[in-house]
Amino acid sequence: MAKAKARKNAPNTKEKDIQEFFEALALMGQEKGIPLEYLVEKITEAIKLAVKKDPAGSEQNIVEINPETKRFYVAMQKEVVEEIEDPTLQITIEDAVKYKAGAQVGELVEIPLEPKRFGRIAAQSAKHVIRQGIREAEKGLLYQEFRSRQHDIVTATVLRSDPKRGSVTLEIGTSEAILPKSEQVPGEELTDGQKIRVYVVDAQNGEKGPRLMISRTHPSLVKRLFEMQVPEIYDGVVEIKCISREAGSRSKLAVLSHDENVDPVGACIGPKGARVTSIVEELGGEKIDVIPYSEDPAEFISAALSPATVLSVEIVENDPPSCRVTVPDQQLSLAIGNKGQNARLAAKLTGWKIDIRPESGFYGEDEME
Repeated sequence: MAKAKARKNAPNTKEKDIQEFFEALALMGQEKGIPLEYLVEKITEAIKLAVKKDPAGSEQNIVEINPETKRFYVAMQKEVVEEIEDPTLQITIEDAVKYKAGAQVGELVEIPLEPKRFGRIAAQSAKHVIRQGIREAEKGLLYQEFRSRQHDIVTATVLRSDPKRGSVTLEIGTSEAILPKSEQVPGEELTDGQKIRVYVVDAQNGEKGPRLMISRTHPSLVKRLFEMQVPEIYDGVVEIKCISREAGSRSKLAVLSHDENVDPVGACIGPKGARVTSIVEELGGEKIDVIPYSEDPAEFISAALSPATVLSVEIVENDPPSCRVTVPDQQLSLAIGNKGQNARLAAKLTGWKIDIRPESGFYGEDEME
């Protein structure tokens, strides 16, 4: 008698299965980081497809999955007819009354189904669609995560290098990204396990899933490093107007202060050069020139050619904007720079074509850009 009472109070197999299903569903959502609503949607689609594919299934079916009420209900809908023409859509009145008392011809009758009745093929189909849905959800979440990192700096760990292509595989969080050789700083050697900072240029969602486009050479890497190191830039008091960069060698940064009491160049350099020094170290010793921005082209071009001293700037033409710059004879090489680098970076920074000439006029009669 006691055994019979215990059996009566124990949950039946169906209720236990449903309870375990919802528990597994919640656990899956937590482990994968996938919204429960999304999982329910995908599983509902999978079960509907499974019912359609089952030999005894129907094109019309009802699937209700509600994690809050723990309701799991699957049923076929068939029309009551006197003579069956399509067994997947129709049911005789003799069979219909087993599911609905007083069923009449022309009515739709719901036929509740147990998951076991879906059949082996239908179950496999459901599993495939569910797995596919989970993969899509994971990819979608990963893509959203990548998009949130776009135009930002992330810390990555070097996993391995490809000696043939010269590319490097990096670990960023729980994902991997490829740093192409073209986006690596020339001469920089990256070793396995090394921590480096990279700039996220873009996030793309391709056929093989989302991927990050990263760079160590992008000018914005320098910009973001300054934003992280200089509170005045972060607060908007100092603005970075433009940057020109030849990665691994030299960068020029033009800054503007929106507060007359704040020196933009001094803020970027920091006390005893501490702020700019930390960025130079991060970039492997790359030289950085911080110059004041000016709306006056002559002043801006003169500053851009730093560390050389400029005697005069003569505007030649405005389309494209060109100018002729005069420097002291002994500073001609300094103004032009090694292999023309200083003049080249100044031209990129200002957007002006610059012709540098010595004060005496005896050297550099040919145009030097």
